[in-house]
Amino acid sequence: EERRYRSATGAPLWLRRRQHSASCRELAVRGPRLQLRSLSAATSAVWLAAYGLFVLCQNSMVLSAAIFITLIGLIIYLHFVKVDQESLLVIGSLGIQVTSSYASGKESTTFIEMGQVKDVVINEAIHMQKVIYYLCILLRDPDDPQGVSEVVPLFQSSKPRLDCLTEVYRSCQEILEQRKTAPQSS
Repeated sequence: EERRYRSATGAPLWLRRRQHSASCRELAVRGPRLQLRSLSAATSAVWLAAYGLFVLCQNSMVLSAAIFITLIGLIIYLHFVKVDQESLLVIGSLGIQVTSSYASGKESTTFIEMGQVKDVVINEAIHMQKVIYYLCILLRDPDDPQGVSEVVPLFQSSKPRLDCLTEVYRSCQEILEQRKTAPQSS
């Protein structure tokens, strides 16, 4: 099931929700793909500026440097900055896997054992005179069972609005509640 939402900046987002079993759900937030038009416009602007400098100073190194810098910048942007999809795989008996898929195809994955998870909450923050909401995982403090040792924010690249976060939150809470009500084995 896929539903359309908006990010905090107003960009379109799509939330795909898959239920693999009663205690296993995958929630993926996908942003808009990289637009060839905007990429071409930025590249053309840099190369035109470099050509203008070349005309003024008659140094071919300016053109070579512009091409080199543009290509390196594009590789860095696609491999480290532009996230196409962020997903959350919640498995009640094991843990939560957080994956970010970049435009270059690279994936970054983090796994948090369910024993470390205290709760999943929607938090709010003030940013540029606006209230923004974000989903985060609270990790148990090993020394204090009531305390929180770390807060792990989710969907930091896509920044979905509250309506989308609420749906993800409810799915996570359903699985966490199943875990709390299930008999604990020793």
